[in-house]
Amino acid sequence: YNEQVYGLTDEQKEFQKVAFDFAANEMAPHMAEWDQKEIFPVETMRKAAQLGFGGIYVQPDVGGSGLSRLDTSVIFEALSTGCVSTTAYISIHNMCAWMIDTFGNNEQREKFCPDLCLMEKFASYCLTEPGSGSDAASLLTTAQRKGDLYILNGSKAFISGGGDTDIYVVMCRTGGKGPKGISCLVVEKGTPGLSFGKKEKKVGWNSQPTRAVIFEDCAVPVINRLGEEGQGFGIAMKGLNGGRINIASCSLGAAHACVQLARDHLLVRKQFGETLSNNQFLQFRLAEMATKLVASRLLVREAATALQDGRPDAVSLCSMAKLFVTDECFNICNQALQMHGGYGYLKDYAVQQFVRDIRVHQILEGTNEVMRMIISRNLLTEL
Repeated sequence: YNEQVYGLTDEQKEFQKVAFDFAANEMAPHMAEWDQKEIFPVETMRKAAQLGFGGIYVQPDVGGSGLSRLDTSVIFEALSTGCVSTTAYISIHNMCAWMIDTFGNNEQREKFCPDLCLMEKFASYCLTEPGSGSDAASLLTTAQRKGDLYILNGSKAFISGGGDTDIYVVMCRTGGKGPKGISCLVVEKGTPGLSFGKKEKKVGWNSQPTRAVIFEDCAVPVINRLGEEGQGFGIAMKGLNGGRINIASCSLGAAHACVQLARDHLLVRKQFGETLSNNQFLQFRLAEMATKLVASRLLVREAATALQDGRPDAVSLCSMAKLFVTDECFNICNQALQMHGGYGYLKDYAVQQFVRDIRVHQILEGTNEVMRMIISRNLLTEL
């Protein structure tokens, strides 16, 4: 199972190794401290950006690495072995940078992307509201045009990085009801009328702050709109297709780390006069965990390739990967905790943090229930 490099090119193996080394040396030693003290590790992320991880699938002319979705998945899986929470934030930041790179004009790309790719500035994705989660198209935040400004009013909930980041990619209503009335604006920190709620106390993902983002007559230049009026929902969903692969990749890294932790524990822990590794039930459990990890990895990589190639089944595959992999990898990590017995429930052991950190992957970037809606809808409307 450990042969993660199966099917990868030499170049992919190379940056996989760079990401694994960065995770082991720069992230894993601090993972527990970042969690317990709720530290947003800005300097560590800027070091990651020096390796090209701030704009992995952003085009090189604005500072990005210009890599593929598969390359991106391999990198996020490797980074997550060192800290899921931090890697998950980096993945959201990458999604925002990609949205500006892909849907912005050249002025917008040149203004925002270079700083984002270096992580000199950090980005947040603002779709969810207190009253619109899974029903994202019902969002209420409004943007009324006044000359060359939009006046924003409303609030966003559960925003990763909110309050600590610099660039907010905001979905807001410029037109009528439903998805066709939504536009996408880039709002910069320091804009009058932009404020933040209290920092949420979360079960996991504690190395990134989560706050409400509040707009009160917040004036944003029309030139900060990505694409045309009414294109915002499409932009948001296209961002999330990649985001879902990225978050599934973060789950893979956690499961990979937990299989290793479980194996190492079984080899040293003795009960009934022998190590747990001699217990066939636990041997078989470990075998099942490794098998499900490899199956999950293959699904993520297939979805990444489909999205890269623009295949018609890409949206379904991204949704399948998000549904299957975040569920299976949570179960793998939870099983690894069980194998640790009482030690697994102590914060001195990393396994419990992997469990806490990836639990939310089954909820965000489209709940796994919404993934089932997308997959079944695509199946039932195929001609």
